[in-house]
Amino acid sequence: MRQLRNAASGAAMLATDGVFSMDGDVAPLRALALVARTEEALLYVDDAHGVGVLGPQGRGSVADAGLGVADVPLQLATLGKALGGYGAVVAGDADLVEHLAGVARPYLYTTALPPALAAASLAAVRLARRDDWRRARLHDLIGLFRTGASRFGLELMPSATPIQPVLCGDEATAPAMSAALEQAGFMVTAIRPPTVAEGRSRLRVTLTSLHSPQQVNALLGAIAEARDRIACNVA
Repeated sequence: MRQLRNAASGAAMLATDGVFSMDGDVAPLRALALVARTEEALLYVDDAHGVGVLGPQGRGSVADAGLGVADVPLQLATLGKALGGYGAVVAGDADLVEHLAGVARPYLYTTALPPALAAASLAAVRLARRDDWRRARLHDLIGLFRTGASRFGLELMPSATPIQPVLCGDEATAPAMSAALEQAGFMVTAIRPPTVAEGRSRLRVTLTSLHSPQQVNALLGAIAEARDRIACNVA
């Protein structure tokens, strides 16, 4: 808010992720919308990790916060991630979108989606809007993972989304655990500085509705086993 007030004489934009990709937490969008409205700034939300997962009919973190176009004039929705396709969509006020189409250099020099991918994306949107059972299943798997992680003594971050970071501490442990998990048949990316802060290296677990409870439990066991084996080797 201080920065917005210091730039009161010019146009200002307040930009945020809807769901933060490394921690899995959700932005305080209602509070940010209030700040943007008070300071006359344009609020832009990149909802790559919220669309398909949060909100009524999977409409994302903006809808989940009870906000609309009047509150968030510009929003990005990826066609990848939950929708399983490629590319992205910028949605919002028609004048804003038209302006971006005319001046955004990356867009100007990017070719359009192939028709088959556009059709696949439309089909995915219809499924995401209709199939609430997918989100219910995903919510159950998130709960299962967090409960199991607590049982195994794994340190998680406060995330209620499919992004579940398992903290490993130093930047040598995370890739060692990732390699051990790959040998056990699990692909879990290690995240290290400078992507995250020093001492906050982690395994970035991402759950989907296609995973089974058996797979989640097997992953938890494999993470705990990798942790214990690496700790023994260090000792």
